[in-house]
Order: sequence, then C-alpha cells, then structure tokens
Amino acid sequence: MNEQQAKIRIEELTQLLNDYNYAYYIEDNPKVSDYDFDMLLEELINLEKSYPQYVLSYTPTQRVGGHITKSFKTVLHKTPMLSLGNTYSREDLAEFDGRLRKLTDKPFNYVCELKYDGVAVGLEYRKGLLFRALTRGDGQKGDEVTENIKTIRSVPLKLQTKEGDYPDEFEIRGEVIMPRKAFYFLNKQKEEIGEEPFANPRNAASGSLKLQDPKQTALRKLDCFLYFLLGDNIEESEHEKRLQMAARWGFKTGHFYKVCANLQEIYAFIDYWEKEREHLDFDIDGAVIKVNQMNLWNELGFTAKSPRWAIAYKFKAERVCTRLKKISFQVGRTGAVTPVANLEPILLAGTIVKRATLHNAEIIEKLNIRLGDMVYVEKGGEIIPKIVGVDLSQRSIDSCEFQFIKICPQCGTPLVREQGEIGYYCPNEDNCPPQIKGKLEHFISRKAMDISSLGEGKIDRLYQKGLVQNIADLYDLKYEDLYNLSTQITDKVGNVKVLNFKEKTVENILAGLEKSKNISFERVLFALGIRYVGETTAKLLARHFLSMNRLEKASLEELIQVEEVGDKIAGSIEAFFSNVEHLQIINRLRKAGLQMELEEEKRQEETRLDGKLSGTTWVISGVFSQSREEMKKKIEENGGHLSGSISSKTSFVLAGDKMGPEKRKKAEELGISLVEEAEFMAKISKDSTNVDTKTKGGDSSEKPAEWTLF
Repeated sequence: MNEQQAKIRIEELTQLLNDYNYAYYIEDNPKVSDYDFDMLLEELINLEKSYPQYVLSYTPTQRVGGHITKSFKTVLHKTPMLSLGNTYSREDLAEFDGRLRKLTDKPFNYVCELKYDGVAVGLEYRKGLLFRALTRGDGQKGDEVTENIKTIRSVPLKLQTKEGDYPDEFEIRGEVIMPRKAFYFLNKQKEEIGEEPFANPRNAASGSLKLQDPKQTALRKLDCFLYFLLGDNIEESEHEKRLQMAARWGFKTGHFYKVCANLQEIYAFIDYWEKEREHLDFDIDGAVIKVNQMNLWNELGFTAKSPRWAIAYKFKAERVCTRLKKISFQVGRTGAVTPVANLEPILLAGTIVKRATLHNAEIIEKLNIRLGDMVYVEKGGEIIPKIVGVDLSQRSIDSCEFQFIKICPQCGTPLVREQGEIGYYCPNEDNCPPQIKGKLEHFISRKAMDISSLGEGKIDRLYQKGLVQNIADLYDLKYEDLYNLSTQITDKVGNVKVLNFKEKTVENILAGLEKSKNISFERVLFALGIRYVGETTAKLLARHFLSMNRLEKASLEELIQVEEVGDKIAGSIEAFFSNVEHLQIINRLRKAGLQMELEEEKRQEETRLDGKLSGTTWVISGVFSQSREEMKKKIEENGGHLSGSISSKTSFVLAGDKMGPEKRKKAEELGISLVEEAEFMAKISKDSTNVDTKTKGGDSSEKPAEWTLF
C-alpha cells in the first residue's frame, strides 16, 4: 500500500467506523459484529501509526464511546468511563498476562466476571440514597437517566445497611440489561401493533432507558448488575472484596465472578461460561478479566482509551453452513446499494436465519460468492447474520460468477461507482422511492429536526398515500389530510392489520412540525441530507456562511475555505445547490418558517472582534490537566476556531503532555506556534489582552487527568 492508498483507506475506515458507532450507540441499530468492528479498528490503528500525517480529527481510535443524545440532561462524569481492550484468543490473554508481570514484580491474582451485554451506567449515592444515574455517553459525559433507573427493582433506592457502613458519597457502575423473558414479551407486543421488533435485548434495554416516560420504562422489566465500586473513602483495596461489600449494601453483583490465580483457571472460567450462557436468563458476550489488587492499577497504568490491568475476552460468533438461494438488493437514503443474501432457513444462535448482509460488491468479489453456493454464516455479535465464507468443496461445476446489478432495482436508473469508493449507488436521489423515504426519515430524526411525533412507520404511510414526496411537503400537511388516515400493515407471519391516525396522533404530528420551526439553522442544514455533510460539517458551514442564502451562492473555491471541507464535500454541496428542485424545496421550507440563518446571538458570537482568540485557528494535541473537551470549549468561548489537523491555516497548536511527535514536527516545519497549557490559561484570563503567543517548545508541567475503568 502506497501513501496515497493509505490516506484513502484511513478516510474510508474513519467514516465507516464512525457510522457504525453512531448506529450502535445512538440509533441502537448495530450494523456489524463486535469482531468485525474490532478488526477494522485494529486496521485503522496500524495505518495511523504508519501514516500519522493523515490521522483525522474525528478518528474513532481516540474515542471511548459514541455521541451524546440531547433527550436527557448531559452531565460530566466525575471519573471518566473508559472502555476495555478486546481479545478473541487465548494467545492474546497470555500476552496480556505476560505484559502485566513485566510491569510489576508484586504478586497478584485476577477476578473473572461475565461480560454483560447491556448498557453501562454509573449510579451515584449520597448518604445512602440514590442521587443520580448516568449512562456512559461518550465516556466523559453521559445522559442523566435517574428517574428511569429508579424503576429497576434490583437497584436500591436506599442502601440496606446502617449509616456508617458506607461512605457519605460513592459511585457504583454496572450494566442495565433486559432479561430474555421480558425481551420476548416486549417484541411480541410490538409485532402485534405492527411495530418493528428490537434486534436483541441490549438494544431493547438501551431504548428503554431513553424513554421519556418512566412509567413506560417500568413496564420493560429491566434488571441491573453492578460490578465496580469507586470512591475516596473505601478502604478495601481488592476488587473481589469491594464486590462483596457492594452486595452487603444491597446491590445485585451476581454470583458469577471467580478469583483466578493463573491463566489455566481463567481459561476454565471462559470455557465453562461459553457453554453455560445458553442457560442464563440474560445475554453475555464474553468475560472480563481484571487484576484483583486495586493498589496495583495505577502502577500498571492506562493506554489512551483503556486500562492495562483489565481486558475483555469475547466469545466468537457461532458459525453454520447453508445454501445461498438468491441475492436481492436494498437502496439506502444516500442511494447506496446493499446486496442481501437470501438463504435456506437454518437455526443459528437460537433463531432461524433466512437472510444475511453482503455489504457491497467488493465483498461478493472478495469471497467469490455465487448463487447456489453452500456458504458459512455467522451472527455477528449475535445480532446481524453475515456470510463469512464459501464451502468450495460443495460448489456446482456449472456455477457462474455473480454479476452485480447495473441498474437501480427501485427506479431503474443506471448505478454509478465513483473512483475510490467500494460500493455502487443510485444517483436518482430525488425520484428513487427508498431515497425519498430515507431523506424524510433523516429530516425528522433527533439530531436533525427532532420531530418525534413522526417516525419511520408514519413516514412510510404518508409517502404511500401520496401526501409527502419531499421534506417540504411535511409542512403542507393539514388536520383533514391526516385524520383517520388508514394503512395496511403485514406482520412477519402474514397477518394484515389496519391502523388509523386518530385525533391525538394528528395533533401531536402537527404540533411537532410547528415546534421544529424553531430548530437552529445549522441543524436545518444537516437535516437537508446533503451527501457527505454530517452534523459537524453542517455546523462549520453555518458558522462560516451565516445564512442559507450565502451558502447557496458559494463557489467551489469559497466552500473549500471552510475548515475540514475538502474537494469531495465541496463538490457535493455545490452539486446539491445547483439542482433547481432542491432550491425550490428550500424556498418552500423558508416560507414555512424554518430557520435559514444563524441566530442573532450565535451570529454575534461568530463575528465578534473582542474575543481574546478572535481570528485564530487552533489544533489541540496531547494530555491536559482538564479534559480535551473543556480545552476546546475554552478556545471557542474566547473566539477561536478549532481544527482537527495542522495546516497552513493553523494559527496555534495547544500542546499538552505527550504531544504527537508527527504533529510537533509538522508544526515546526510550518512555523506554527506551540502554546503550553499554563501559558494558554494565562492568555485567556480576564485581565489578559488578545493573544500574542510566541513559539514555545518543551513539555507542560501540568499532570494529566486520571482515568478510571467503566
């Protein structure tokens, strides 16, 4: 792989993994197995090490978790919630053990626990009472879900022991799960009313924690296992003893963990539970191995995103062999065409599998898949079936290479495959039915216009009835259009049911549309669904051009001047606004009352001249005494702009401990000033004047923030 190929692959992997993260953590709709995700992430990590000059600011290798939902109050974790490094082999476990024994000569043993397949939460207690509950979020901030957590009967609202047995303040972390019995019951209810069932208990638990009404959460019968106790005044220094202590206080810690003295005992624990997990009433996807002696944790240390003293062993997906009957094709919102394998039904991981994803044409070519083949199927992460190989010994001698389709299966438009991309897509974005519905669904989504009274099912009904053909049509809807609107829905077993829009449903839809007129311009821009324009890019464009009118008239050269907008994105934006139909839709949205320019206070913020960092662009690199998010916030609050990579447009680099050597080298080559944390804080203090920073080198004397698991 040459340098240019590496650059392209890094960009592809970064976008792909971020999409998978978004689907998993925000949409609760996993697209790939944990194993496949980890392999892609490992590939990206290796490429970034070899070609650090092409590392993107939004790389998932620096992330702990996914994005924060705005449905609940966002709260900063007192101690960040880190993720664990993953392994799928005993060789990796042996390497893990060997590394630790080189890092310390002190004796230690391990605690092996089940890896619950649920939603990570942190519960804060004050004076023995539940004070607050947070989800993991992005690891630094989480959503406050206290009222919903209170509905889980296994979570004590008040501790069982007398006051004085526990600290005044502490936190305990664990996993919210949905038992299988509750999961099956919930899905049966959803299918009976024509709704899409949840893919697995983990998705159901996550969705339940995000319900606005705690009464509805209570009906979901969630459970919670707690496995990590932390606080300043807890004397026990062994993890096992803390689990026992938490159990005494009334927490459900389970009886599944085991202290192991060596690798052989760890292997035995894993082997036992890989078989016995079928008999549990909840899902697990592996085991967690932690050093028991907590006083060694700081000595053993952390990587950028994971502790060195703990690791997760994940069970490999079950594999079966069945016949490929045919390949059908699905078209997504952006026109991407995804091949789907139709299989001879077969039992896999407890369910009958009839279909499996093939991802794209490149996968079909790589695996040399042909119709009629006997194929190996795995249920990635026990969620989504996928084909992983072909049994060539059973291939028919008269089989032929599979030819990918040339025209869109939905609208008949010739497909295109752009240079550097691995998939085909349909360019007929305004007249292809699945693309139209996809754009409508994107428009009403939480991160865009947040019209929660509409959803995928209602959008489909409106489209099928001819009431909406584009996003502007939504704002022409009237009460009489919607009331008693009926549609037929066929469930998975072929039963046809009729659903009607009643008075309350119609009122909620119209109220949601009216409320969306107050959504900010940057989110309106994101909601348009312009190819390659994500949430961050939309925000940068809005802050640069300030209004839709100015953006519509921007030239390719002007678009490229926007931070993080390259030729590919700029070309897509220019093409979008060159389409007369798109301009007509925007004009209709403008007349409907949507926000088409930056709010006055934000406009003033973007154009103010009195900010101490006004007119400067900053890149952040290294570790600081405060979180990187806090440092970014300080830059923006003082009028500065942020960039993810060093270029000739960069004014300063905020350099912390362990700054990347390649970034330092590039900054020096371009003559860009390096600013230490202490100097930066002095420059933005109240009594300082505008920044006049000189070039600096050396390391900051500030100590990095401490990170703790979970």
